[in-house]
Amino acid sequence: MGTATGRAVLLTAVLGSGMAMLDSTVVNVALPHIGRDLNAGLAVLQWTVNAYMLTLAGLILLGGALGDRYGRLRIFVIGVVWFALASLLCGIAPNAGVLIAARALQGIGGALLTPGSLALIQAVFREEDRAAAVGAWSGLGGVATAVGPFVGGWLVDGPGWRWVFLINLPLAAVCVPVALKYVPETRDPGAGGRFDVLGAALGALALGAVTYALIAAPDKGVSPWVIGPAVAGVLLGIAFCRVEARRPDPMLPLGIFSNRLFSSINAVTVCVYAAFSGFFFLSVLQLQVVVGWSALVAGTALLPTTVLMLLLSARSGEIAQRIGPRLPLTIGPLLCAAGMLLMVRVDRGASYWADVLPALVVLGMGMTALVAPLTATVLASVDVARAGLASGINNAAARAAGLIAVAALPLLVGMGPDAYRDPAAFSRAFRSAMYWCAGSLVLGALLAWFTVGVTCLRARKPTGEEPSHPETTYHCGMASPPLDPGDA
Repeated sequence: MGTATGRAVLLTAVLGSGMAMLDSTVVNVALPHIGRDLNAGLAVLQWTVNAYMLTLAGLILLGGALGDRYGRLRIFVIGVVWFALASLLCGIAPNAGVLIAARALQGIGGALLTPGSLALIQAVFREEDRAAAVGAWSGLGGVATAVGPFVGGWLVDGPGWRWVFLINLPLAAVCVPVALKYVPETRDPGAGGRFDVLGAALGALALGAVTYALIAAPDKGVSPWVIGPAVAGVLLGIAFCRVEARRPDPMLPLGIFSNRLFSSINAVTVCVYAAFSGFFFLSVLQLQVVVGWSALVAGTALLPTTVLMLLLSARSGEIAQRIGPRLPLTIGPLLCAAGMLLMVRVDRGASYWADVLPALVVLGMGMTALVAPLTATVLASVDVARAGLASGINNAAARAAGLIAVAALPLLVGMGPDAYRDPAAFSRAFRSAMYWCAGSLVLGALLAWFTVGVTCLRARKPTGEEPSHPETTYHCGMASPPLDPGDA
């Protein structure tokens, strides 16, 4: 940590991941202005968010595998350059079609750089400094997430929404030279076999087809333009599962889901992140379209949730390790659900202090209780050697859940193509959406209570018959019969 190389690796990883984190938060703030400037309907706003998440979720596992094989630094730098060029295309997009295509290209760059940022730290830092480096990377990345809504609002109200994307160019201009000059190349000497390009393509196409059907349904109704893509998405999903089951080296080894704790914790992830994505997509629109706040004020209004997570997440992880994850993973979603139900009161003329802030504080406390134990339980549910795979699958599950939620919620609540231009209609749909999001969180809480064991994060010292690893091993106890030793 005290060397020039160590500082350069940390700076490179933070700048790269910070670009992706910043982009994921600032774009939501700009959506109403994008819609007005491009004279676009709600479907364009949905695709502006979902085109990025679609390619990111579909290719993130492949991006990690490419780094292990061809060099983590090389793939990371390619990802940063790709992301920056796609951001430039977003910033100069003359119409909605070009913007959506550029956002999909951004997601490909994100899939290359996101796994590489943490992999660089894991591969380069010596073991005794690795935890401190990961902590610094996580904390600084959290700052990027926290300032995102504020920066996005300031840019949208100032130079314009296009600068929400163009801001990535100076970050990349600093990141790439530092990486090439100071960061050593690393790769996994054991990485081999063929890349699962077919699996990645089938997975992305399945998600894309279902997403298209959900977004098109409010405008086109029950028509071949909706039914066709929906059926195609289901068939592509079945083909994806068959390909992954038969390949000797699949991108997504389905056997990992035979571990019941891993499967259940990913189901919890889908429930909670679907609700989070739906909330943050619609709440910024509600604050601007209905309440009438500027982009800067609306973006800044959401800061309490992120600030609470930055201040308390480490403490939450410690508590979960001491008392077990079941209680935090049950209480956390329920608090989040309560926060979203409080947002139902937010309408025209709402007060920030009386209406918005209490809801966001309750939501932030729930996210604080939930996120760190959720991540730790994912990693603890599998053998140490498969921790990277488990983390990647969980990340992809969270992205896919957000993708489907942003596509499906307007359909579920009857939000038409021009709803965001009608404050009264949008407000009614927003209230219904908050009930759906709260229901998804309650379902996640029930899954956690009945499937996650109390002792999942309890450290277990190796016995004389077990190999001793420098990493912590965990015993993931459950109410159901115990897992096989290889899955513990």
